[in-house]
Amino acid sequence: MNTLKKITNSKYKFYFSGLLLIPLVLLVLPADFFDTGRAACLSVILFGKTCYGCGITRAVHHLIHLEFLEAYNFNKLVVIVFPLISYLYLKEIVRVYLKIKKN
Repeated sequence: MNTLKKITNSKYKFYFSGLLLIPLVLLVLPADFFDTGRAACLSVILFGKTCYGCGITRAVHHLIHLEFLEAYNFNKLVVIVFPLISYLYLKEIVRVYLKIKKN
């Protein structure tokens, strides 16, 4: 049983490391990294029309790089989505950290 606990704790540590690494990777990538390329939105691919979520990835990435005007121009909902994503992300980091500390 103790071995299973160690494996589970190791998985949480690996996951926690990944959670901490993701923001660093996004900061290292240039702000315009996601600006080019084909749209991955099904609404654009199937119907040729944009949806409310179109451009949110690019907007969040620009916001991470503190380019507020560019972020707002890509998707105006970034002012709602980014704080929500940040809150949920931090909540997950705290949850996993407490799991590691508990074990």
